[in-house]
Amino acid sequence: MRASAAASLLRAGAAAALLLITGCGGHKTVRPSSPSASRIDDTSRPQSSRYAQDGDSGPGGAPPDVSRIPEPVPKSEPRSAYGNKSPYEVRGKTYSVLPNASGYVERGIASWYGNKFHGYATSNFEKYDMYAYSAAHKTLPLPSYARVTNLDNGASVIVRVNDRGPFAENRVIDLSYVAAIKLGIWQKGTGLVEVRAIDPEHPERDAAVRGPARATPVPALVQSPPAPPARIASAAPPPEKIHKPELYLQVGAYSDQANAERAALRVRSAQIGEVRVVEGTSNGNPVRRVRIGPLRDADEADALAPKVRALGLGEPRVAIDN
Repeated sequence: MRASAAASLLRAGAAAALLLITGCGGHKTVRPSSPSASRIDDTSRPQSSRYAQDGDSGPGGAPPDVSRIPEPVPKSEPRSAYGNKSPYEVRGKTYSVLPNASGYVERGIASWYGNKFHGYATSNFEKYDMYAYSAAHKTLPLPSYARVTNLDNGASVIVRVNDRGPFAENRVIDLSYVAAIKLGIWQKGTGLVEVRAIDPEHPERDAAVRGPARATPVPALVQSPPAPPARIASAAPPPEKIHKPELYLQVGAYSDQANAERAALRVRSAQIGEVRVVEGTSNGNPVRRVRIGPLRDADEADALAPKVRALGLGEPRVAIDN
């Protein structure tokens, strides 16, 4: 299962974040279970012996009826005492936690994590509950809220971000088991998503910018008349309005056309995929993005990344267009 490898790296990163801060069933009307109080979670132990289960998995049996599990209602919460140290380092890479979640929008590949971590501490020392709509993110403040939309089918869900990760390359968010079910990605293990932070003080802005996600750059949050509902529904747009996303591996973005062409030539010479130079703008300035693709799926992006890295062109990143 693709989620297993990503989640294993996630837990390694989450444990590192904890240390940095402390030193850093079937269809049911309620959750099939809550985080186990009987599990002993010693965060000082190495990853090889911290968890009772070696590989990650779902709980087995028929998936729960996620329509009967309530999504979290975004609300203002103080920053957690744990999990927000910035910068922090995991596996030799440094990450900086955002000062706030306002205006955050990103597209990328989502993975999910499940039974192995159920009942164990998240990065802010809450208990991970795979039957709650939650998620792990590398840079959003803990806790915060986001709407995650599957770009393939338009399904969306609100999640409460209370963990760090995923630290596998080319992953933007790690979803709880039920969140992955609701988005329709749990069987495959990964999916192409848009992650849009929700401002609890103005949840109507999230509703205003919903609908089928379009090609990047994603429009900024816009002001709209106040909306009274405290809860935000998660209905998918009509099928005819859903545009199939295209997945690319972006080698780099260059302001100078000659540099872009040199990078594209190097990738073409390596014969590792179809290369294109896409013109666009960044902060009002022209930019040329060198990309490989479109790709079949996340697995192909994962396989290509080390080949691009070996060309000495820097760290490639996933890019998604509709």
